[in-house]
Amino acid sequence: MSQVVVVVGGGPLTEPAVAAVFEPSSVIAADSGLDVAVAAGLRPTVLVGDLDSLSASGRMWSYAHGVEIHEFPVDKDSTDAALALASAVASGCSDLLVLAGEVDLDDRLDHRLAVLGALGHPSLARFDSITAYFGDTLVRTVHAGRSCVLEVPDGTLFSLLALHGTCSGVIITGAQWELEAATLEAGSTRGVSNLASGEPWVTCGDGVLTVVVP
Repeated sequence: MSQVVVVVGGGPLTEPAVAAVFEPSSVIAADSGLDVAVAAGLRPTVLVGDLDSLSASGRMWSYAHGVEIHEFPVDKDSTDAALALASAVASGCSDLLVLAGEVDLDDRLDHRLAVLGALGHPSLARFDSITAYFGDTLVRTVHAGRSCVLEVPDGTLFSLLALHGTCSGVIITGAQWELEAATLEAGSTRGVSNLASGEPWVTCGDGVLTVVVP
């Protein structure tokens, strides 16, 4: 198992987020995600983005530590996070972890939603697992034919959302409300507010399923 970590901007990373990083891991920072990563004790090896929000000290840190820098113009068709995810795909690692700091006053909802959307891009289907932390909130993105196990205590709340379109062949075991080959329509709230009973196992037969542990 090899892990590539993508750190995006926001407030400080939480303890559960940092604890999810394997050693050693390849760490890619999206613009000011480098500042966030370094503050959490992580050492990015790649910096991607237009660098318009990276601090001056972060830029100097990247020079001093030999970080591989891929700088893009501000006027571009992809966000810095999406560019960092593309770099993660090219890394050849088997597992993807995306870390976003806790919400701060400068945080933008559209950026958070864009990251969630980007996790459903077909190019990311090659990963064995896709995990993200937005502050303390855990997100697992399950592409077609993939499964994930939620290692959470009994009674833990979790939700399944069809954010990327209709999902079929959805299976949930280890939960208060289990499903067998179910279909979750886009925009459906059927999968919201389930409870763990054992370690939930979630499978998506077709589509891209978003699993959220708030």
